[in-house]
Amino acid sequence: MENNTAKNSALGTSSISYGRPVLIMGSGSIVGQMEDEGPLSGSFDKVSDDKNDMFGADSWEKAESALQKEAVAITLSKTGAETRDIRYIYAGDLLGQNIASSFGLVDYQIPLFGLYGACSTCGESLCLGSMCIAAGYADRVISLTSSHFASAQKEFRYPLEYGGQRPLYASWTVTGSAGFLLQNVNASGKSVSGRPIKNEYEGKYQKKIGITGITGGRIEDFGIKDSFNMGCAMAPAAAWTIATNLKDFGRKPQDYDAIFTGDLGSVGQEALFKLLQQESIDISDRHYDCGMIIYDAEKQDVHAGGSGCGCSAVVLSAHILPKLAMGDWKRILFVPTGALLNKTSFNEGQNVPGIAHGVVIEALDGE
Repeated sequence: MENNTAKNSALGTSSISYGRPVLIMGSGSIVGQMEDEGPLSGSFDKVSDDKNDMFGADSWEKAESALQKEAVAITLSKTGAETRDIRYIYAGDLLGQNIASSFGLVDYQIPLFGLYGACSTCGESLCLGSMCIAAGYADRVISLTSSHFASAQKEFRYPLEYGGQRPLYASWTVTGSAGFLLQNVNASGKSVSGRPIKNEYEGKYQKKIGITGITGGRIEDFGIKDSFNMGCAMAPAAAWTIATNLKDFGRKPQDYDAIFTGDLGSVGQEALFKLLQQESIDISDRHYDCGMIIYDAEKQDVHAGGSGCGCSAVVLSAHILPKLAMGDWKRILFVPTGALLNKTSFNEGQNVPGIAHGVVIEALDGE
């Protein structure tokens, strides 16, 4: 393991620029049937083979654990890495005490950092995993997250049998999980058993992809109490992270080919644009929201769009990274968004604050 700390730079109030990119060697995605019926159909590595998305389990929580276990298996299979090659896993989910992650990953026997950033967890895990590698503490880590529509409804909403109506500004929790193998750019190209560790994107598209910097998110609370209106609850955090990233890195929106938020949906996107306009920032010509990408709002009854930890994760794995590797974009800013509430805070009438973490991902030349 090589220590790169002398080459890394702390920028502004919240960002880090890496002296050397942290490679994304490959990723694995698994989704439910509804997700594969949307615009990204055929892009995911694996799709549920039963309409209830149980993944061979006998409860929704166990089904979500199965998602994470399979996402890691796919990621390892696509890259040729073994469990012994992975120093740490950074993973989290939406369930109480991160039980989808802990029960889903226990058999791998890889040291685990359990995370909770609500639906921003994909960004949080990529930030922390890449920081660990950039600092020289690991050659390889896996960043991972998941969500399941039914387990999230059980955790945060009403029982499905109740048949409660959702307002039109509500979103639909994605059933899905994705894992990402991050690697030090100078790491050995072989596993502990001597097998080659493959770069998925270099193999398919002759292009490497790397994380070149991050912006840690800050909790923003605009006093929203409606837990269905998560897009507007999270939009202030997304606006802060995007504005801070631009300031810390000395960039303009045009320095990114695309800026992705996690799951603001159509309602949250409008709020985001208005908040950034107050800072004289216009990203409307290059902004995409993963919650608006994964479903077809006209054909699928998802209201404002998709949400959940798995939303941004599976869109990054199945859609964004391949397009970077194909040359559609050179540099993107990936900003998963999370609403920080639970059943207790909601029942006590507390606000729904938000958080968003920024990850700068680039297609690399000559690395």
